[in-house]
This record gives sequence, structure tokens and C-alpha cells, in this order.
Amino acid sequence: MLALVDGNNFYCSCERVFQPWLQGRPVVVLSNNDGCAIARSDEAKALGIKMGAPYFQLRELERDAGLIALSANFALYGDMSDRMMTLAAGLGHMQEVYSIDESFIDLSGIPGDLVLRARKIRRRIHQWIGIPTCIGIGPTKTLAKLANAIAKSAERKPGSYPAHHAQICHLGECNAQELAALLQATEVGDVWGVGRKIGAQLRENGVHTALDLQRMSPAAAKAGWSVVLEKTVRELNGVPCIEFEDEPPAKQQIACTRSFGHPVTELIELQEAITEFACRAAEKLRKQGSHTGHIMAFIRTSPFRKQDPQYSRSASIPLPSPTSDSAHITQAANAIIKRIYRPGFKYAKAGVMLMDLQPATREQLTLDFDEVMPENRVRLMDAMDQVNQRYGRGTLKLASAGAPKAIKLWAMKQERISSGFTTDWEGLALANK
Repeated sequence: MLALVDGNNFYCSCERVFQPWLQGRPVVVLSNNDGCAIARSDEAKALGIKMGAPYFQLRELERDAGLIALSANFALYGDMSDRMMTLAAGLGHMQEVYSIDESFIDLSGIPGDLVLRARKIRRRIHQWIGIPTCIGIGPTKTLAKLANAIAKSAERKPGSYPAHHAQICHLGECNAQELAALLQATEVGDVWGVGRKIGAQLRENGVHTALDLQRMSPAAAKAGWSVVLEKTVRELNGVPCIEFEDEPPAKQQIACTRSFGHPVTELIELQEAITEFACRAAEKLRKQGSHTGHIMAFIRTSPFRKQDPQYSRSASIPLPSPTSDSAHITQAANAIIKRIYRPGFKYAKAGVMLMDLQPATREQLTLDFDEVMPENRVRLMDAMDQVNQRYGRGTLKLASAGAPKAIKLWAMKQERISSGFTTDWEGLALANK
């Protein structure tokens, strides 16, 4: 048996923990550069705000409906996610962190009432860190996902599912008739792994609900669509086909790309931005325990600014030897940018991708038998990561990233960002008498 623990409206909930006045108010969290809505509170959803709605379309609701729009504070959300996952892990033996606000828990061999145990964990998470959650339990990942969706819908939309499934839903306890009724009440497009495009195709072929999909022949699902849909059908029938990964596989590529807060025209500014992106990618690389042997970088103008000349270019270079050294990675990335940069354009986006990844533990020597990455550089990178982890990202950075307090046109627009309540000493909440 598996459980899926999911934070409700996670980004909005994180903001509300430290800003209680947001409770009961319609809240949206905006994407990078405050572009569009990437998270919505229930109150914001009730206003008809769709995921991905551009911010400029929401300004009227700020005035007329009391909507609160906040810039994304990913440092806060990441820290709160770590805390939530630590508490959620107490539900079972093994945990697979699926996303920033979701984790699968293996309940195999756990004695006693699983629903009661789930309620205790849910209550603990809310009491200790203030994040509301819903928990779905089922014999497969797909059914656990479905159970979680039912738990959320039963709480938010009374009447959509039986009320006793609100907050905690255990499909493993349902008899065949009860399970069929829940599947019948679920649109096929809402099943994990189906999606909008395949959902539309299934409906055209008479498959409208999760129950219809469950009753489909696995062979027909494979022949008509893919082996992925075949696995979904089998999982809906209680046959595990998607492996539990308590240690997610290492990424084959690591990228860091950003749209700029304002157009950038000068090479020096582009190189400052690329330094920042390359260092962030290198940090992820070291966290994964890998080295990179090939680097790609790109720059481009905005295709939405039709009045401006357009330019887009990328290039890549192999490294002499695999490394995770921020300085070496940055040097290579900036060499690419210098090569592909052309004056006279208003650049809107840039990025770095690390490729040809391999384990850092693999012993390799260069042709002159030198170490791939000298031990003193390894220690330097470790120290840099530890300082930035403790005192905040960017505390230690390469000089080519520019002066710390200088105005950076390429920096993300975050005009409505909240404080670093758990990640920055200056952002600690104040308790007044």
C-alpha cells in the first residue's frame, strides 16, 4: 500500500504561515518576473482565476475583489518543503519525494489503522509547520494519486465525492462497488498520466471516466496509445507498474535558464547573468554528486517584441576534463556567450545547460595524469556550498557575477516578494508586545 501526501495550494499556504492576514483572502503567487499565476488559493480559484493567467489580466481583481498577488519566494517554499517532507516521512518506511509539495510513502507492513495514522501525520504537519495537506492511500501510485485528488475535491467541493473521503481517502478500504462509484465520478482526463490531449482522444473513443479506463483492455491501451497508458490501466486495476524510487535517478542534464527583468544589451551584463546561472547549475551538479563534460549556453531576444530586431543563438563546447568546479564551468559558459553575442539586440533570456554528466566518484585522469578536479578545489566548492546553504544563496559568489549591490537589469522582477522568514536572519518574523 502507498500513500501520497500533498500540500494544499502549497505556495499560497507557505505565504499564509507567516502572514496570517492572508487567510480567507484570494491569493495568487506569480511566476518568475511576475508574469503569470502559478499558484492559487481556493478563494482565488473561486474568482475564476486560471493557472497560468497573465498578471496584467488580474490587476482589476486586485482593486475589485481584494486579490493579493505575490512574487514567488522559492527559497521559502524549498525550506518549507524540506520541513514538510521530513514530517511526512514518519508515515511509513520509505519516502519518494515526487515534487516540491508531494511525496509517496511506502506503507508496506505498517500495522494498525492506516487512516488513523495518516490523520495523525496530517495533524502533526499542520500543527508543527502550518501547512494543510491531503493524503491519498491506494495499492498503486496511480490509485494513491487518485485517492489524493478525491480527498482534496471532497474537502473543497462538497458533493463532488462522499464527505467521509475529505482530507484522507483510502481506496484500499473501498469494496468493489464503492471504488467503481468513485472512478465513475472521476473524469478520465483527471487520471494521473492521462493528461488533456490523450484524455480528449479517449473521450472520442467512448472512454469518459476513470471507470471506463479501468475496464479498458491493457492490450488495447498499448496498441491504441502507448505502453504508458497500458501501465495506467493496470495500475487502476491494482497492479503496480510504476516503481517506487526512494532514491531518484541522477539527472542526465542540468539547466538554469531565466527571462530577464528588463532587456539587456551589453556583453558584460550578459556575462554577469551567465555567471549567476552557471554557478546555480554547478551547485545543483555538486548536490547530485556529478561532474559535467560538456556545456551549452544560449541567448535570445523576445519573440513577443515584434518591433525589435530578433536574434537567437546557442553553442556548446566540451571540457578538457569533467568537473563540477563553478569557476571552470563559468569560464566555459562565458566563452560561449562572448562568441555568440552580437551588439544591437535587446536580449530577453539566457541560460546554461550542463551535459555529459557522470558520477563524481568515477576515477579519471587526464593525459598528463593530473587529477580531473584537484582536492583543494573540491574542498573550496564544498566550503562555498556550505556557506551559501547556511547564510543564504549568493553570500559567496564569483567576482564575474558583478558587484553584490549593483543594479542588475537581468535580475528577475520580484516586486511583491515576501521576506525570507526561515532562510534569512533579516526576514525573521517579529513578535511585538
